[in-house]
Amino acid sequence: MMKYRLIVILVLAGIFQTPAAEDSQDQKKADQNAHWIQLFNGKNLDGWKIKIRGYDLGDNFGNTFRVEDGVMKASYEGYEQFSERFGHIFYHQPFSHYRLRVEYRFVGDQASGGPGWAFRNSGIMIHGQTPESMTKGQDFPVSVEVQLLGGRGSGKRTTANVCTPGTHIEMDGKLITRHCINSSSKTYHGDQWVTVEVEVHGNKVIRHHMDGEVVFELNRPQLDPGDPNAKKMIKDGDKMLSGGTISLQSESHPVEFRKVELLPLKD
Repeated sequence: MMKYRLIVILVLAGIFQTPAAEDSQDQKKADQNAHWIQLFNGKNLDGWKIKIRGYDLGDNFGNTFRVEDGVMKASYEGYEQFSERFGHIFYHQPFSHYRLRVEYRFVGDQASGGPGWAFRNSGIMIHGQTPESMTKGQDFPVSVEVQLLGGRGSGKRTTANVCTPGTHIEMDGKLITRHCINSSSKTYHGDQWVTVEVEVHGNKVIRHHMDGEVVFELNRPQLDPGDPNAKKMIKDGDKMLSGGTISLQSESHPVEFRKVELLPLKD
């Protein structure tokens, strides 16, 4: 009798499975079957280009970006003072329509001289300019930033926010010129690994996902004609951004990336 009851319960559980559960399983199957490209190979920095403020393209001052134990690191042991040497490591190929998944964590202490706002602060720059087009003294590439923030140990500090160096965005049909806007994510304290996913559809919509939920959405990313670096990128009056480079930041707090993978999407 007990065995019979168990079989009935299992059958009913299958019959009355919720649509949400079915959707979740379908998504997991889709992810397993999808062809994700590993932008970071876990061994070296092949396919990546380094640009640090004040230095020529390819000059990895202080061995800022490196790979150790299968992890890409932005570290500052070679710095006496940070001195606004903001850095970025660019993947060599531009993209337009894709899902990008990044696993990151903040560790250790901030570099001496790093700005207060850069405590446990990094970012994923998308729809960016090429590193070759950046000036030697340029601090950030013209791009749309998925800002990554770690908690301070107490209080609220969201991640997967948006910042706009040389760009503007639209939300609810309105042009937004404010530089940074917070997401609705929870706060991630300590040195835990965190996974962020960015869903990019050219010039239409960009969504930031945390823990499987959309925490920020923007539309129609575009160049800021008031920014001198962005102004040079406007051709025939067209300010819209439909694609560009992907880069990761070094902003004075040690950060590690153990996965950077991309799934191309159809236009």
